[in-house]
Amino acid sequence: MKYKIVVDSSSNLTSDYIKDDEVGFAVAPLTIRVGGKEYVDNDTVDVDELLDNTMKSEEAGKTSCPSPQDFLNTYEDAEHVIVVTISSKLSGSYNSAVLAKNMSANPDNVHVIDSKLVAGAIRIVANKAYELIKKGLEYSEICKKLDDYSKTVNLLFVLDKFDNLVKNGRMNKVLAFVATMINIKPLCYGEDGEIKIKEKIRSLQGVFKRLVVNVGKFCENTKGRICVISHTNSLENAKILKALIEQTYEFDEVIIENNRGLCAFYSLNGGIIVSF
Repeated sequence: MKYKIVVDSSSNLTSDYIKDDEVGFAVAPLTIRVGGKEYVDNDTVDVDELLDNTMKSEEAGKTSCPSPQDFLNTYEDAEHVIVVTISSKLSGSYNSAVLAKNMSANPDNVHVIDSKLVAGAIRIVANKAYELIKKGLEYSEICKKLDDYSKTVNLLFVLDKFDNLVKNGRMNKVLAFVATMINIKPLCYGEDGEIKIKEKIRSLQGVFKRLVVNVGKFCENTKGRICVISHTNSLENAKILKALIEQTYEFDEVIIENNRGLCAFYSLNGGIIVSF
């Protein structure tokens, strides 16, 4: 095939996300080790069991990125490859994808994008890649446009628990302390690949309202864009957020999806990630 889009499993996407004879699609899975068991974050990962073991385990779970060979295996049946990964400051996935690029037969035909974010943000960039490919643009132009577009994607999130982010060093100690304070419900965001706190709020209802307000602060023009709400066993809250966002903005579509392996492990039950 001429083109292929590759993401890692922090995207929450499954291998059948794009079905097109002309454009291939693949997901390179990360791995989660918790409670003495290893979970490969593929199409069949048991998220409920993963979360149950996470809650029961006295030891901190660990995650690992796809190997360079895992990525290389996805590159080999396409002339041109576009790869979108989780933030390089949160995982080694980006570095593995770049190593695989350099190992490939035609490195110039593999373009790797550090999304600097996670979850629905990767889906949004992958969607844009597919759109540009179907427009028939030259590969070099597609890559340039995607690099520019990825910088415009934003992410806000609200978690009930920050345990795994803190235990695995994904938040600095000061932010971790604030995030775990009693009676504080922080609204967090991604900036330059790192997790930061936007506002400190005292109720779930309040943090949802501020999340919706901040969507407009991060993205002045929502026309022509999509919004992805990723949740971990928090469908009712996701529906509330969807309604509020649809009432306030003009996104082409607001999508609700379940967090899969890696995103569920870090966001835990109740976690909601909004990408736009």
